[in-house]
Amino acid sequence: MEFSSDELRQFLDSKVLQYNKPYFIDTDPVQIPHGYTLKEDIEISGFLTATISWGHRTSILKNAFRMLEFMGNSPYDFILNHKDEHLIKMEGFVHRTFNSTDLYTFIEALKFLYQKQEGLEGIFTKYKTADSLQPAIHQLKKEFFKVPHLKRTQKHLPDPLNGSAAKRINMYLRWMVRKDNKGVDFGIWKDISPSVLSCPLDIHSGNVARKLGLLKRKQNDSKAVNELDTALRLLDPSDPVKYDYALFGLGVFEAYAGDPNERI
Repeated sequence: MEFSSDELRQFLDSKVLQYNKPYFIDTDPVQIPHGYTLKEDIEISGFLTATISWGHRTSILKNAFRMLEFMGNSPYDFILNHKDEHLIKMEGFVHRTFNSTDLYTFIEALKFLYQKQEGLEGIFTKYKTADSLQPAIHQLKKEFFKVPHLKRTQKHLPDPLNGSAAKRINMYLRWMVRKDNKGVDFGIWKDISPSVLSCPLDIHSGNVARKLGLLKRKQNDSKAVNELDTALRLLDPSDPVKYDYALFGLGVFEAYAGDPNERI
């Protein structure tokens, strides 16, 4: 089915209205930070959850809850005040290739950011550009791994300037920046405009975008993210990433571009 530009906008806008609702939370990783009210708890729980958001959604949720239980469900306080004996309880934690050693590093890196760099929001606010947060993701990784770490842990924080689509961190940024009063995204980072967000590109959103003519590049990489951003910003310059709901919903819930599965 081919759409004119106006028809495509109307079609996708209708899908945004369909999926950008509180019921979306029920099976999505965004439900984890929705369990908190303190700004820093939302930021940290969301960041850790986004970090492990690949694989089956049921496994993601189970392991995200487990991570935060280790922290007494007070992640900000834990990040700042934990002692070595508290970390021992995390020994043996694993989500796919993210293990307890990686988690220890993330905890120490987050402590460094919140003590020395004005937290996660501070990094993105400082390094945002007029039209993108992708350079800020690159700077986050540089700051993040100033703490002692194993080289293997670096793979869990992608870098779009090295070609990664950075799907999980772009999803996290959508959570933190967008504010449309629909009850899903938080919009707690007030100094960053939704207009500079990038679409969280994965197999589902990528396949739907290609079927709709929004994306031609075959690989789901940083170049594809830039191409998709350009197309979505033509549809809505002020809030292009609202269409993540439409692309994801069409792909996962409606099998619009092939058979869906539970992996994200």
